[in-house]
Amino acid sequence: MRTLARFRPGIGSWVSESSSSSAPASFDDAPEIGLAIGGREASRRETRDALLRASGSSPNSARPYNRTRSSFRSFSKRHLAPSNLNLAYTRSEPYKHCVIDALFNPELLFDVQSEIIGGLSFTEKETDIYKVHQTGDLASLSYLSPTQLSLFPSLLRLRDALYSSVFRNFLREVTGCGPLSGTKQDMSVNSYKNGCHLLNHDDVIGTRRVSYILYIPITGTSGQQSVPWDPSWGGALELYPVTSVEGTLEPNFVFFEVQPGHSFHSVEEVVVGTPDDGKERLSISGWFHAAQLGEEGHDPEGDEETWRQNSSLYQLSSSSSHVPILSYPGTTTSSFDELTTLSDDELADLTPFLNPTYLQPPALRLLASKFAAESSIELHSFLEDSLASSLLSSLPSVDEIDGFGPSRSNKVPPHHSGSSAGDWDVKGPPHKHRYCILSESSRPITSQSHTESVRILRDIQTMLLPSAGFRAWLRLISTFLPLGFAVEARRFRPGLDYTLARASDEIRLDVVLGLTPPHEKVGSGGTWEDGNWGGWECYMAPHQGEDDPAVYRSGSRKTVNISHGTLDGGEEENGDDDDEGTLLTVHAGFNKLLIVLRDEGVLHFVKYVSASASGSRWDVCAEYSIETLNGDDDAEEASAGDM
Repeated sequence: MRTLARFRPGIGSWVSESSSSSAPASFDDAPEIGLAIGGREASRRETRDALLRASGSSPNSARPYNRTRSSFRSFSKRHLAPSNLNLAYTRSEPYKHCVIDALFNPELLFDVQSEIIGGLSFTEKETDIYKVHQTGDLASLSYLSPTQLSLFPSLLRLRDALYSSVFRNFLREVTGCGPLSGTKQDMSVNSYKNGCHLLNHDDVIGTRRVSYILYIPITGTSGQQSVPWDPSWGGALELYPVTSVEGTLEPNFVFFEVQPGHSFHSVEEVVVGTPDDGKERLSISGWFHAAQLGEEGHDPEGDEETWRQNSSLYQLSSSSSHVPILSYPGTTTSSFDELTTLSDDELADLTPFLNPTYLQPPALRLLASKFAAESSIELHSFLEDSLASSLLSSLPSVDEIDGFGPSRSNKVPPHHSGSSAGDWDVKGPPHKHRYCILSESSRPITSQSHTESVRILRDIQTMLLPSAGFRAWLRLISTFLPLGFAVEARRFRPGLDYTLARASDEIRLDVVLGLTPPHEKVGSGGTWEDGNWGGWECYMAPHQGEDDPAVYRSGSRKTVNISHGTLDGGEEENGDDDDEGTLLTVHAGFNKLLIVLRDEGVLHFVKYVSASASGSRWDVCAEYSIETLNGDDDAEEASAGDM
């Protein structure tokens, strides 16, 4: 089995066969640079002592910090010369990277962390690919007044030293990446607290050439002794494999060359970091860019366009459906021109599955009216009672058997979890999506709960959503005729699964039958409904350029509720008026059918499911190519882009 290279934030040594004898080069003439690791204000002495012990110094014998000497530690040039690091770099797996421990003066590390804790503000940011607390770009330190700059002397030295010619030439010698810019600086401080994460990507944007991370985790509250970062807390840097890499590493400074479609990495969810424990995965990260116009080594005919087209971001923005669209056999579209009611054959397809209320002609007319007004609709209690009851009892049992139930700890599970029972396979690639799909029907089933849930899900996947009856039912509600379909039963495992935002170049009709049981997890601090566990469907307006899409919050949606067998118009739930990027957000739920007319270019994703969730997020998802019976212009005007 292939595994990830996993790096644990920390201050200890790291061991790897390819670089156990390698260490940082001597930088006696370099500008000052440093980082700190430890606790908050009241425990800074413990933090300083921990740093000194980790570097091999005695806290009692440490000399006062001399701000004029180099902050790069002085090491043996024989072990730490760029040529030796280059050898380790070229041999590293799963792709070329370098990990250097104790590169920076531990006493200056303390000062840097103190300035971050005492003087910088963080903004919580969340998109399809990450959730993190982040400062602004530290390049903006140059625009502060002298009085403001006096508050951040160590951070300023850190920034200037990182982008100095000395350090840039060192990186160039190790990686062979070519000339790096000293004028285009790109760095920020990131705090990963409970629930924060960064999903798989390759970092290819603009002129980025080398990615780096400086770890400064905080591991205790005020008055507590600082301790090493525990791997069970999450936050590991994961490099995605070309070949197998074993072991857990403890780096202080990590860097690698940005490679389109190859330098895939992620940050595992942090499962500590509540106000009570005071822990956070703090780091300074950024990029070295290619030499810019006017700098030595600038290439005016660089291959930026080639890089862009090979990047994971470009693959997402230019992708259509990741599931092949299958055409309906036999019938012609003209047979649906005058469709006003369901035929006996069509009712025969639907009756074993649907709540009878949704087959009544008055109900269909009401649904069609609501869909015409909103371009989306959510139907509660969609499946008939016996199927819904069976899934409501069997799906939580499957989670318990596979280790995802409410009784588990919040630890992030291994990537293969839940796929060993024989009925679910993990689907990637992870730079686009990761979730489980039903295995081929010939695979063995391991338990009664697995058998029952898989049988029903497979019937919905293969017998209901692709059927002629459901095609006609969609035509009556949406006025659009499905021409082809792609259907998947999906399982999103807590702490692992998601889809990243992608768009289609054609109008699509999306249908998602949510089947996530509503149970709560004791002490988890969230529910599916409040969004803290993730797993929601999100539609966003197209964004321009290479930057991340707008930070999103709750959108608005239209629901239809069933009470005692009678259809009631649901109330509209409005999100923040300032959230202009979000068109629609629908939280995970049980026995709810979502229908959305999605315009070309509209972004769509399922948010990462947190390790704190009560169990898996389940659904059966379908995507339909459509033909409007009233002309293509009508479809464009009614689509999700206008919600």
